[in-house]
Amino acid sequence: MTGRRAGLAGALLMIVLLAVNLRPAIAAVGPLLTEISDAFRLSGTAAGALTTLPLAFFGSYGLLAAFLRRPPRSETLLVCAMALLVAGLLLRLPGGVAALFAGSLVAGIAISIGNIAVPAIIKRDHPSRITTVTAIYTVAVTAGASLSSGLAVPVEDWFGASWRLPLGLLAIPAALAGLLWLPKARRAAHAARSAPPAAPPRGVAALVWRSRLAWHVTAFMGLQSLLAYVVIGWLPTLCQDRGMDAASAGYVLALVAAVQAVGSLAVPVLARRTRDQRPLVIATVALTALGFAGVTWAPIGSVWAWTVVLGLGQGLGFATALSFIGLRAHDAHVAVQLSGMAQGVGYVIAALGPLALGALHDATGGWTVPMLGVLAVCAALAVPGLPAGRLRTVGAPAAPAPEVVNTGSSGHIPN
Repeated sequence: MTGRRAGLAGALLMIVLLAVNLRPAIAAVGPLLTEISDAFRLSGTAAGALTTLPLAFFGSYGLLAAFLRRPPRSETLLVCAMALLVAGLLLRLPGGVAALFAGSLVAGIAISIGNIAVPAIIKRDHPSRITTVTAIYTVAVTAGASLSSGLAVPVEDWFGASWRLPLGLLAIPAALAGLLWLPKARRAAHAARSAPPAAPPRGVAALVWRSRLAWHVTAFMGLQSLLAYVVIGWLPTLCQDRGMDAASAGYVLALVAAVQAVGSLAVPVLARRTRDQRPLVIATVALTALGFAGVTWAPIGSVWAWTVVLGLGQGLGFATALSFIGLRAHDAHVAVQLSGMAQGVGYVIAALGPLALGALHDATGGWTVPMLGVLAVCAALAVPGLPAGRLRTVGAPAAPAPEVVNTGSSGHIPN
């Protein structure tokens, strides 16, 4: 039993080390966005595009994976993702606008590979702990975002450097994660040569893309991600416009990301007490809307409290969206396709958020109209979320499902 627990702990640690690198390339830009915009004389729309470009490609590998008959092993994908991420982080440092945007594009593609591979690994290796392992994964993702956004400006100040130093330092943990996954990728490749895995059953991709439930999961993923990347891309700028200094605005973003970890960890706990995930969807909508309204219009001194509310809502939403991939997939083959579809299409939807907000801010010269649009998206999140939260699976046999006793801790849904 001790060896089994040690093996589980080691597997979780590997996922955590990978996950902490999947957001800093984007999250660290927010606190530095005003400085970067001034340095390159970017308009609000162009500044929004700087955060939108990588988001638009966050699910790019997922769209490609649907057409691959035999996708690469997930471990190999993760090593490739970290190598590409290091390349993208370094590419945007030399000095020109073209390099800045090109590096962001490469980083977005790298992150997309990790985004798709990890949920499939969780479904394959931890089928009885989907919500719990997913919560740990999302905590690691949000922790990486929190640390990078909170330390970006202080690191710049400590060394008397420009925005390039904190963004360039992000390549170090990405390189370490890739090196740590490399032995596991080699062992997986050797095992595949000895006993090549069977190709997925034919028609799985078509089954997933034609499923209404899969589209509900995809829309929920896309809309909650849109709200998350509005926060990453524009919350520090909003706070600075309300009178905060750059460092404090960065700490606000860091607090959102840190509190998201609490919201993510609450998902498996709450899931054990509810018959399905619809209550989690309702809580996500309510807390996220209240948080956005508070940070925008409440007195500036109360922003920290509303930031906590916003972080809780977004943590619930992120962990729930990722859990849907495993919980709503009938088996591991379906999970790969559903992960690709939900994140491939979902992050394209999400990419519209920072770009649209920047354009509305430019057009109106203020935050009222853009943030009313954000609140409308919060309300719309319930439309796909409630049906996605019901106990059904994509690819299940066409037979009546027996009564579900417990889905919270195991993540198994009988069919």
